[in-house]
Amino acid sequence: MALRPDALQHLSFNWFAIVMSVAGLALAWLRAVPVLGELAGAGALVLALLAALAFGALALFSWIRWQVQAQAVADELAHPARHAFLGAVPVSLLLLATAGVSLLGTNAWLAAVWWTGSLLQWGVTVWVLVRWLRVDRNTGLNWPALTPVLFIPVVGNVLAPLAGGALGAGDWAAAQFGVGVLLWPVVLALLLVRVATQGLWPERLLPATFIAITPPALIGSGVLQLGGPPVLAWMCWGVALLFLLACGSLGRRILAQPFTIGFWAIGFPLSAFAALTLRLVVYQPALQPLAMLALALASLAVLLLALSSWKSWQQGSLLVPDAPPPALSVTATRSAPRDG
Repeated sequence: MALRPDALQHLSFNWFAIVMSVAGLALAWLRAVPVLGELAGAGALVLALLAALAFGALALFSWIRWQVQAQAVADELAHPARHAFLGAVPVSLLLLATAGVSLLGTNAWLAAVWWTGSLLQWGVTVWVLVRWLRVDRNTGLNWPALTPVLFIPVVGNVLAPLAGGALGAGDWAAAQFGVGVLLWPVVLALLLVRVATQGLWPERLLPATFIAITPPALIGSGVLQLGGPPVLAWMCWGVALLFLLACGSLGRRILAQPFTIGFWAIGFPLSAFAALTLRLVVYQPALQPLAMLALALASLAVLLLALSSWKSWQQGSLLVPDAPPPALSVTATRSAPRDG
């Protein structure tokens, strides 16, 4: 398709979910090497390279967008819900560094990528917290604007231990991990209150519900990486499995919608769950069939997302404005901005 002159204004930060999904799947395949052999490692290498290429392309076009569509970037960062997508950028860097360390070992370049992602993630987390602290006490939180996208600033922090120790930043990674562990239940509680008071988010944001799987899955992997007791990882795995089953119940409603780039929110959570399940096979070999099923599900999801993205790109239906959301309720939408 021919790229329209105004198309870049719609290249939002949630496009980096593509990098997260592909890099996350690479890490899951690496965890399958003890079961599937070196073929799994070769597949992980290919996926990691694809993720790195995707990040490079998106970073370049995002920089161009910032230069030529500065107002679109400012509007996205000011949006009550979409601002949290900014966290997908440092999360992508941390995932790429983790995949690189797992495949190639440690080196100065990967350390630079990891530190860049780590520090940017801290910056995004602090920025989001400051936005919360600036909430007008007379109006309170904008409940309809609270969506699972807010998990993204948490996810990057709990990723830190997966490569931080190998890169000589174990203490810093543990500290960052603690921030993520603290914020995860806070965001989860806020989302549960939002659902209880406003109902579930609009249909087009349903794929983002899968993001709820990611924090417990990554915290479980982080606990094992930090040498914590396996029982904590099992507890996290149970929570992640619960969220996976709950999100799976939304599958029919999600598939009934036209494809958008927001569907990529499904890929990384499934990969994170598969990776943790594969790690736990060491402690419980009977889990291996389920681990293989989880890996197959994550791989199929990423493949279908890639094929759907290519088809939508050919049809010119990706870089387009968001459709307005349906009303949540008369009272909820009278003064509330769009959710996503």
